[in-house]
Amino acid sequence: MRQRLCALLYAVLALPIALVGMVLVLYGLLIGGALSVTALGPWLIALTVRGAVGIGALQRRLAAALLGIRVDPPARRAEPGAFGWRRAVLGDRAAWRAVGWVFAAPLTAIPPLAAVVCGYVYGVLFALHPLFKRWNYRTVHHPDGSAHHVSLEIANVQLDSWPRWLIVVAAGALLLFLAPWLVRCSLVPHRLLLRTLLGPDAAGQRIRTLEETRAQAVDGAAATLRRIERDLHDGTQARLVGLGMHLTLIAELVAADADRDQVLATVETARSNAKQAVADLRVLVKGIHPPVLDQGLDTALATLAADSPLPVTVTADIAERPSPALESIAYFCTTELLANAAKHSAASQAHVTVHAGHGVLRLSVRDDGRGGAVVGAGSGLTGLLARVRTVDGTLTCESPAGGPTLVTVTLPFR
Repeated sequence: MRQRLCALLYAVLALPIALVGMVLVLYGLLIGGALSVTALGPWLIALTVRGAVGIGALQRRLAAALLGIRVDPPARRAEPGAFGWRRAVLGDRAAWRAVGWVFAAPLTAIPPLAAVVCGYVYGVLFALHPLFKRWNYRTVHHPDGSAHHVSLEIANVQLDSWPRWLIVVAAGALLLFLAPWLVRCSLVPHRLLLRTLLGPDAAGQRIRTLEETRAQAVDGAAATLRRIERDLHDGTQARLVGLGMHLTLIAELVAADADRDQVLATVETARSNAKQAVADLRVLVKGIHPPVLDQGLDTALATLAADSPLPVTVTADIAERPSPALESIAYFCTTELLANAAKHSAASQAHVTVHAGHGVLRLSVRDDGRGGAVVGAGSGLTGLLARVRTVDGTLTCESPAGGPTLVTVTLPFR
């Protein structure tokens, strides 16, 4: 209900705001153009264009608050100084697209308002026709001097008397029932125009995505290096130092002709440290690149499923083997998703599906847990999204309350 009311309010407000913005920007450009032969003209045009950008920002906030449409603002040019500001505004493509929005918005705002009038206003009038006909009527005078009231007449058929007014009431109820759908459909062109002209263009969005993924990749590489350094320092390095100390002790014991049992005990301790250091190194190497991936992604996922605390079934259809980088991303995504299912969702089973072919690797992990997983809510999905975006991949999560949870990762081949 709240969503319908918000859409109704937006449909009512969109046209007046669009008309006011169009009039202001139109007069500003016309006056600025007339004064362009003077020094004041370019400044007035720049201020008008900047005002159009402000109107676009207001429309984005209004759409986000009432329609739930999130449109990222386009990147703005910036140059130092007053003349630099004017040059940046006049040369900004996104700002001129906002001007285009101001002039086009009234056209796309008319259908939603018309849908409100047809669906809600006429729906109420028709549904309450038996009540309104007492006041809303016209008087028809006949040649014989008689007169009668006519409230609603279609094709010379009066719909004021019983049972004809039931047709009007039924039509009103139908209009009220269809009104939310009419408003929603009529807002589609307005939404498309909003995203096209007030959001970042394809090139700007691509640049922004590349900048974000590059920064995330650099931060991820630095974090990985710190983790490797910490694991080596706290684990393998400490064990190797202990191994060297025990070997030195063994040499001293042999030189001093010590007791045989004491020498053997020291040798056993050194051997245990060497075995543990090798095990630590294997775990570290597996965290960088699991050796099982060399046998293929299907084998790696099957091994991962066998080691999972949950019963996991794997369905693999790999017609075209992807690159090692994509296989590694898919493997670690599966690892994280299965770990989330085991720790947080109270799932009893999970199913992994992977398909590779036609230039796309698609991975799906489904569990029967309690659901409620949201990207960006601390569930680990944010990190996975950053990982897949480094190769222009996408991640979607469908996790209604009560489950099930379905996470799909799509990775395009390079």
